Amino acid sequence: MHSPPPRPAGPREWAGLAVLALPTVLLGLDVTVLLLVLPSLAADLEPSGPQALWIVDAYGLLIAGFLITMGTLGDRIGRRRLLMIGAAAFGGASVAAAYSTSAEMLIVTRAALGVAGATLMPSTLALISTMFARARQRALAIGVWATMFALGMAAGPLVGGVLLKHFWWGSVFLVAVPIVGLVLVAAPVLLPEYRARQAGRIDPVSVALSLAALLSMVYAVKDIAAHGARPATLLALATGIVLAVVFVGRQRRLPDPLLDMTLFASRAFSVALGVLLVGLVGVGGVMYLVTQHLQLVEELSPLVAGAWMGPPALMMLAAAIGAPLLARRVRPGYVVAGSLALSSVGYLLIGQISGAGSIPGVVTGFGLVYLGLGALAALGTDLVVGAAPPDRAGSASAMSETAQELGVAVGIATLGSLATAVYRDRIAEDIPERLAPGLSEALGDTLAAAVAVERHLPSGVLQQAKESYTTGMNAASMLAGVAILALAALSAVTLRHIGSIGGDAGQDSAPVSEADTEPARRTPP
Repeated sequence: MHSPPPRPAGPREWAGLAVLALPTVLLGLDVTVLLLVLPSLAADLEPSGPQALWIVDAYGLLIAGFLITMGTLGDRIGRRRLLMIGAAAFGGASVAAAYSTSAEMLIVTRAALGVAGATLMPSTLALISTMFARARQRALAIGVWATMFALGMAAGPLVGGVLLKHFWWGSVFLVAVPIVGLVLVAAPVLLPEYRARQAGRIDPVSVALSLAALLSMVYAVKDIAAHGARPATLLALATGIVLAVVFVGRQRRLPDPLLDMTLFASRAFSVALGVLLVGLVGVGGVMYLVTQHLQLVEELSPLVAGAWMGPPALMMLAAAIGAPLLARRVRPGYVVAGSLALSSVGYLLIGQISGAGSIPGVVTGFGLVYLGLGALAALGTDLVVGAAPPDRAGSASAMSETAQELGVAVGIATLGSLATAVYRDRIAEDIPERLAPGLSEALGDTLAAAVAVERHLPSGVLQQAKESYTTGMNAASMLAGVAILALAALSAVTLRHIGSIGGDAGQDSAPVSEADTEPARRTPP
């Protein structure tokens, strides 16, 4: 006897999708909005170079660290309940961040935002899987979900620019308050509750191991790029690697692991996840450098810099909408590979920028980078989930989100630190011998610090600092471009067997059960 087809989603489910889009846009917005306001923030709080990087990437780093944990917690206490708890916590942490009085306080509040954000991402995607049982409707809903995150990332610089024109830097965090309010009011009315009957228990040791390994390794990468391979840094790197090995071994032994390591036995799954991770590393790092370039080198106001980010945002949205449509006729692996190849051209173009007066070239190159991001945001989750067995699609979804958030954080850490190291090496040759110690230290730290003391610097010194910053951005962009081009080739070869999205257009999924509510695997032709 055949099971009856699943009930199609109705007006309430589509209205519920609009509710889920709100925290999704907010999370994307919070990834990028701070990049534009960092110079204004730096002038007020005066963070050091490493503190400035931690202010930016603490958010994405802790989201990535807690995503899988929060996904398991949502299965236990209810996904809608976790969504509402996380939304309320996100609103409170946003208010605290807005009124931070020191760099250390802002780093802590950004970390709190990351933990709260980790409750939102798996809850939204899991609830979409529950609400949209039919395969075609579910694919469309997940596409909207991914596009909304990309929209939030694209809108971040423009929103930041508008707010900074009229308010202080902390106002960018207060955008979350009305959005959180709408979610808390509408969620109980439009979203269903879901609890898995046989949810795995949360292993605190695994949570601690994953966070300790992640933080140790990222810290080591940042410090090596900034200061070289010092003994303490190498010790941190070795500690992170050892903890990661212990974590993997523990997951293999646990009956309910925090991370299902058997998923990596699938080559398609591993490569698709790697595409997301490495692709977002390049985007995160260059996005950080470009926003700083527009304000510190080109001397644009935050509002004007945000407006210049508009054309790249439109290219990203076009790719986010067009990539799934193209993937109905062309295999998704080829769509991703083509998008990444175009993206690599953008990185290489930014790598040729010579300094001030290069706004069209910077914007064109970054537009191509964002085009690749749009395709990854729309197809990445589907590729990872489609490569996993149906009964493990929930774990695969959480891991795809982890890869994206971690990619942005690691990109800012690694490429930002590389650019800073090049800047310091170049500017060290140009610091005047009789410059006051405080000015010499500021000039040798970051370009933002040099701009802050501009009026005390001898004529021509700040221009040398800008040229040194541009050289650092060139080096980081060229490295990213080469890596993304290699990733495009790998995607074309390794993901070519995954069938087009239209291959099962006429099929609906099996009825959704409480134990399996994630997207079904796409069947290769």
